[in-house]
Amino acid sequence: MRYAQITGWGKYAPPLLMTNDDMAKIVDTSDEWIYSRSGIRQRHYSHVSTGEMAWLSAERALAAAGVDAEEIDLVILGSTTPEEICPNTASYIKNQLGATKAAAFDLNSACTSWFYALNSATDMIKSGSINKALVIGAERISLAMDWNKRESCFLFGDGAGAVVIEASGQESGLLAGKMSCVPNSRECLHLPNWGMSPAHLTDDIFISLNFEGQEIFKSAVKGMSDAITDVLEKQGLTPDDIDLFVPHQANIRIIQTLAKRLDFPMEKVVVAIDEYANTSAASIPLALCDALEEGRVKPGMTILTATFGAGLTCGAGIIKWGERVEPIGESDKSIPEFDGTVFDLMKDSFTHYGVDATHLLSKGKL
Repeated sequence: MRYAQITGWGKYAPPLLMTNDDMAKIVDTSDEWIYSRSGIRQRHYSHVSTGEMAWLSAERALAAAGVDAEEIDLVILGSTTPEEICPNTASYIKNQLGATKAAAFDLNSACTSWFYALNSATDMIKSGSINKALVIGAERISLAMDWNKRESCFLFGDGAGAVVIEASGQESGLLAGKMSCVPNSRECLHLPNWGMSPAHLTDDIFISLNFEGQEIFKSAVKGMSDAITDVLEKQGLTPDDIDLFVPHQANIRIIQTLAKRLDFPMEKVVVAIDEYANTSAASIPLALCDALEEGRVKPGMTILTATFGAGLTCGAGIIKWGERVEPIGESDKSIPEFDGTVFDLMKDSFTHYGVDATHLLSKGKL
């Protein structure tokens, strides 16, 4: 039987940080208020495009796998913030990598995009249609923050994470996956006019996230719990059989509630939301890369993952890790750093939403 083993992994976290204290300089909030409600301490903001972040994370994943880009059959980018709708951003990444024979497409199911992409590429490898794939999650959600919405503007960050998956005879990789969508719940989390609607074509673009926290919490916990039950049953497992849990990093309260429902100890849960905030499609691969760097992933581990996103899309999977937890190599590729502060980077966004960053700078508040 064919499996799709994870053989390489890589990430890119932009160097510019917006801490909670920084956020409090432009929004009526505080570090204590944000952290107590979300578990977030800071978020990374990118000065480069989603495609560039995704490219570098992919370069690092290829180096870790010891795989040349020309060997890749497929590049999938999971993202809500592609550079363009047509052509897809995955084709840009493929070309930058030199993955000459690879097919390429984008997949958007919001925060679940990377997991949905992993599930799709795994099924292709299992069926024999491809042998090697790059699965990437990348987001530049800082571009979509409405600074007048205190309840949601602090939640999101930018970043990218990628894995290489290869055909293998060893039982490994994503062994069971469940993708779902909670009925009649898509309006509680969405970006109006983020697409090709007539309003988007005729009016000034004014991105403002609609975010109904209580409804999202309830639907997310139920949707992920149901998906987890499904994949555990498929594999004949119980929560006691899980060595590590890598959930979507949306809110620490959601993660804790989910772990409690599973009677799963928090010391077995990978939590990265304090470092990155919610990076949407990038959150699980970023957290997985961190777990590998910290030595938390061991050969042969059984890993559970679960995710939810706007739609409300949900999913869960059981991943069997292979024998290697160390990268074969490291990429020497890089992205030039931004010449300025995070406030310089976000100045146009602040102005667009009526935040006078120039005034704050002149008063010495930034």
